[in-house]
Amino acid sequence: MRPIPSLKISISGVRGVIGESLTPALLTRFAQAFGTYVGARTIVIGRDPRTSGEMVKQAVVAGLLSSGCGILDLGMCPVPTIQLLVRHHRAPGGIAITASHNPAEWNALKFIGRDGFFLNAGQAGELLDIYHQGEYTRVAGAEMREVVELPGATDLHIQTIINELGPLPAAKKKLRVVLDACNGAGSIAGPKLLAALGAEVFTINVTPNGSFPRPAEPLAENLGNLCAAVKAHDADVGFAQDMDADRLAIVSEEGVAIGEEYTLLLASLGVLSKTPGAVVANLSTTSALQEVVGRFDSQLFLSKIGEVNVTEEMQKQKAVIGGEGNGGVIYPRLNFARDSLVGMALILHLSAGTGQAITELVNNLPRFAMIKEKLTCPSGKISSVIRTLRDEYASCPMDLRDGVKVSLPNGWFLVRASNTEPIIRVIAEAEHEADARKILSRVYSRVQECVG
Repeated sequence: MRPIPSLKISISGVRGVIGESLTPALLTRFAQAFGTYVGARTIVIGRDPRTSGEMVKQAVVAGLLSSGCGILDLGMCPVPTIQLLVRHHRAPGGIAITASHNPAEWNALKFIGRDGFFLNAGQAGELLDIYHQGEYTRVAGAEMREVVELPGATDLHIQTIINELGPLPAAKKKLRVVLDACNGAGSIAGPKLLAALGAEVFTINVTPNGSFPRPAEPLAENLGNLCAAVKAHDADVGFAQDMDADRLAIVSEEGVAIGEEYTLLLASLGVLSKTPGAVVANLSTTSALQEVVGRFDSQLFLSKIGEVNVTEEMQKQKAVIGGEGNGGVIYPRLNFARDSLVGMALILHLSAGTGQAITELVNNLPRFAMIKEKLTCPSGKISSVIRTLRDEYASCPMDLRDGVKVSLPNGWFLVRASNTEPIIRVIAEAEHEADARKILSRVYSRVQECVG
């Protein structure tokens, strides 16, 4: 099998392995292309704590300045903070320096357009055309603009949340919360927000030094230390963020990681109970969300996977909440972005407002079994995998907007190429775990045969 290149250029931006495919020269050229794309105006930038972050930032700064842009540098902060500040400052765009859930050796540039939205497919295509053509705007030294450091961006983010949702309702006992920030971009902002809400806060992994104390994805199997900390502190809930603080997972008061899918379910329950309306999620989201939305006579709309696809559909449907089943919560009244800080605030308000513990809230939700797998796949073979499955399941209802999603009598499966890694993702869901495992096993084996 041919080696898989470690550079990934897609609608999600450009990401790669530092010292291998993601070089200073390439980063500078992409920043020049983005500066040319938005025009000689002021761009907002920020980064996560990866050890390569400062090098990447300097390359980005060089590219933007050389194309005539000014820069507002937020420093180390969550990606949703960058998106919020783009809108707050009416900037034409921003660049988030983060590889999100990728391992430590990776880094990336994620490009943000007006109003804090990530670039859609058409906009990303325009940017890539500029990059490949190499015809960048260049200015002379006398025309160079300045870099302005903007401390306090996360404070503005936190205050925006408190202004909208308010502190938690007064109670005899403060909610006790443990936060695991994975030493990531939420390490400072997360505890500050929880304290501002009125919670009693305990923390693990909140030193933003670029180390990875656990795998960056807040999957249940990665949260053993958080589960133990929740029990040790007799806490009401535990929260886990990923490296750039856009995704959120929950641990119950019993020390059980309930799974990323429940983050959007609980946040939606809290919002819809006060403001019924349209909800948008992506194609890989659990079917349980449909049942939750139905309780409030509201409608669920499904989009392609990827934050920009969800937010565009949310705008179209005037949705009151949306997100993705990987722990991404988008609450447009606060921030049109996947935002773990907003997610924590919504879920704490739900628990405090109802007087129900996380376990009780979860037990009142519909239960489905979802299983996810992934395998490395050369990009040249992805289309043949999708075509094979499409033909073999032609008699079943299917959605081809993003890979192939097939509805079966006892569940569904989705097979698609990742936007962020050279892999194929295989997801299966059914009411019963045994059925989900059978579906996944059958489909995964077929994908393996196609990949070779």
